[in-house]
Amino acid sequence: MSLMNAAGGSLTEAVEQAIVEALGDGATAEVHGTGGHFTIRAVSTAFAGKGLLAKQRLVLRAVAPFMAGDNAPVHAIDSLLTLTPDEA
Repeated sequence: MSLMNAAGGSLTEAVEQAIVEALGDGATAEVHGTGGHFTIRAVSTAFAGKGLLAKQRLVLRAVAPFMAGDNAPVHAIDSLLTLTPDEA
């Protein structure tokens, strides 16, 4: 997986795309941040019936490539909100 999207978009767009692809149909993600620190709000039916940690792991697994290595563009997720569509 490329860390930047094919259209050459921003880092936040690339992270959003990775999360949506990982969560599947109908998922949405909003990513905001600068300086390596980001906030994420993800909405997906994939979260249904899962506990908080399980939902966060789904998102963090998608973000992990952006956090790997010494020159990783994402250093920290300051806030991570995971919701089902009914909760959003």
